Amino acid sequence: MREWAWRLGASGLLVRFWADILALWRQHPENPTLAALFASETLTILLLLAATSPRARDLEPRAVAATFGATFHFLALDLRASGHLLPESACLALMLAGLAWQAYAKLSLGRAFDLLPAHRGTVVRGAYRLVRHPIYLGYLVCHCGFLASHACLRNAAVYAALYLLQAERMQREERCLEADPAYARYRARVRWRLLPGLY
Repeated sequence: MREWAWRLGASGLLVRFWADILALWRQHPENPTLAALFASETLTILLLLAATSPRARDLEPRAVAATFGATFHFLALDLRASGHLLPESACLALMLAGLAWQAYAKLSLGRAFDLLPAHRGTVVRGAYRLVRHPIYLGYLVCHCGFLASHACLRNAAVYAALYLLQAERMQREERCLEADPAYARYRARVRWRLLPGLY
């Protein structure tokens, strides 16, 4: 019951953002980045509801706070900001590339998807052959596209805070898995967490 209470509660908050994006997209159907963001959040909700139960989960306050802040950062975004750092076509291309990579990474992960750091086994296939946290890489590319299309100081500050929280989540996710010998071998083979050659 606690597992489903968590999933349904988290999905309910995600649905709020999903509905806000849908409403804004209906007002501005000419804005393709909103359509891409809508598709991304739909996939996240479906995967959260379909995930298997974890063997272990990090419920320490810092883990929960980082997960909550990162997952629901969208509540602080200004979806109506109209500043553009790049042409709309380039913003859309970034968002679609990020969305496509997210989908590939999430399909590679399968039903091991979760929001909180958890242990559902070591995944080494697909997108996980490139970096250890490929879903976050997809988010990063997508967020760059969204920010370039909806640029303002508020959105920039939200995303800066978000990636501090994402770094905390990555470290905690790895701690959940580090006792698994298969993960130790995987981490030795796949060196980079998020950006090949950088981090």
